[in-house]
Amino acid sequence: MSASTQKTYRPETRLVHGGTLRSQFGETSEALFLTQGYIYGSAEECEQRFSGKVPGYVYSRYSNPTMDMFEKRMAALEGAEAARSTATGMAAVTTALMGLVKAGDHVVAAKALFGSCRWVIEEWLPRFGVSSTLVDGKDLGAWKKAVTKNTTAFFMETPTNPTLEVYDIAAVADIAHAAGAKLVIDNVFATPLYQSPLKLGADVVVYSATKHIDGQGRVLGGIILASEKIIMDHYHQPLRQTGPSLAPFNAWVMLKSLETLPLRVQKQTENAAAVANALAGRDKIARLIYPGRADHPQADIVKKQMKAGSTLCSFEVTGGKQGAFRFLNALQLIGITNNLGDAKSLVTHPTTTTHQRLTPEQRAELGIGDGLIRFSAGLEHPDDLIEDVLTALEAV
Repeated sequence: MSASTQKTYRPETRLVHGGTLRSQFGETSEALFLTQGYIYGSAEECEQRFSGKVPGYVYSRYSNPTMDMFEKRMAALEGAEAARSTATGMAAVTTALMGLVKAGDHVVAAKALFGSCRWVIEEWLPRFGVSSTLVDGKDLGAWKKAVTKNTTAFFMETPTNPTLEVYDIAAVADIAHAAGAKLVIDNVFATPLYQSPLKLGADVVVYSATKHIDGQGRVLGGIILASEKIIMDHYHQPLRQTGPSLAPFNAWVMLKSLETLPLRVQKQTENAAAVANALAGRDKIARLIYPGRADHPQADIVKKQMKAGSTLCSFEVTGGKQGAFRFLNALQLIGITNNLGDAKSLVTHPTTTTHQRLTPEQRAELGIGDGLIRFSAGLEHPDDLIEDVLTALEAV
């Protein structure tokens, strides 16, 4: 599928055909190029490739045909001009932020972040002279108030991990642009199928491709998507020189996974909604959060900027940590892990895993109680999942 015709196809078609390169053998399935480097026909050709005067692959830390196909397919899906893949989702987040700042700059970010993302903001950036302000992502006034003359980047995830808060991307983008800053969105929980941050005004979108994009618990990966100018001005050289490269094998696995992404995400969303509805109103459920329900705190924003709910729901059981552990240990089908977006249904206890670095006060501020559990729906039959969850709830 040529670049000129990609935009005429719907997402499901782009996910099967976008960015495909075929060798002289005309293979049906995308080829896996397991090579570190490339041979040049002459010294002159080598010089021209390295200088960029002649297009072509130079070294697989910089580029590789399999990585190239994955990046182009993701760009076609996201509606982005360009993309760059990374070894992990956190490599994508770290590069997305580091590429926009220098010593003396300032970042504004939502407080509700994945633990590692928050560590990058609070611990890593300051080592290089970059300050930050964390705000309540729901409060547009707080975003405005946090801006300084040195603010160059805004960062947030929406829906958030693990409380599934949803923030107004278009409104925050307007505030960022008025300040001369760029907005970076971690769109993992919405997936590129349910939310399009670039169309809403965001400048950069990042994914942990480890999650729904692979979606089967096999490989790690990440990706940064933006305009061609932003990619070249802020990310091309940092990625090329520092080397957080996606392995070609991982790129190939995720390239094939993209072909089934809509089918998997739709089924996972249906399962997440079914579990959420089954838990709603139960005596031992102190709080239930699902973006697809009318009782979600930001239901109006969900309706405005998301095409569907989510593959995840979060709920707080009574009895605090003890109640949560009793629930988790009583599960027979659903696995306990810190991953999400998998074909298998999974649960996490954020207080003791993804957000354990935060103080109890910080977790309380974010609504992460000791009884909170994050559920990631897989592809099982919904009745089996509901039976497992309700049986485990009896142990609380």
